[in-house]
Amino acid sequence: MAVTHLLYLHGFRSSPQSAKAQIMGRYVQEHHPQVSWWCPQLPASPRQAIDMLLHGVARWPREQMAVMGSSLGGFYAAWLSAHLACPAVLINPAVHPSRDLARYIGEHPVWQDPAQSIFFEPGYVQELMELESQPLPTSPNTLALMAQGDEVLDWHEMLARHQAGQVRLIEGSDHALSDFEIYLPQILEFLRLA
Repeated sequence: MAVTHLLYLHGFRSSPQSAKAQIMGRYVQEHHPQVSWWCPQLPASPRQAIDMLLHGVARWPREQMAVMGSSLGGFYAAWLSAHLACPAVLINPAVHPSRDLARYIGEHPVWQDPAQSIFFEPGYVQELMELESQPLPTSPNTLALMAQGDEVLDWHEMLARHQAGQVRLIEGSDHALSDFEIYLPQILEFLRLA
């Protein structure tokens, strides 16, 4: 059954203006205008982000929705996929964000617009730990794209965490998956949007 509702989740310090979100949004708009596309600006608080997302997709048809996410957004996407039993595309997904983001307490500019900033509070680390403690399903419906050239996150950890689903291990590339368009056909096929 084709996807009729698609949620895209950006990473830490990113926004709906990220290159991957823009490419994906344009593709959906041009080739599948009937698909409901939602790419929200995520709050810095993980608990608020998850609550907002669960509320936002509450009326979406589970069997026809999918979620995509990059980095921290990939972590959220995996969590949502597990809890909503919907397919997810994970792009260089964070595995231990509570550990990785603990050193980023404080204010940070948004990558796409340095005039905007986010404030990452100490309590958000605990919120991430709570999300991390919930187990993933044994046979997840996920496609994980992992770049061995990721300069931010360890692809070995990604592989260990997400190997039960479909995996595309990419030689080289980077954390942002700057060559994202190369992998678009596989993503679209997985989402049944090809």
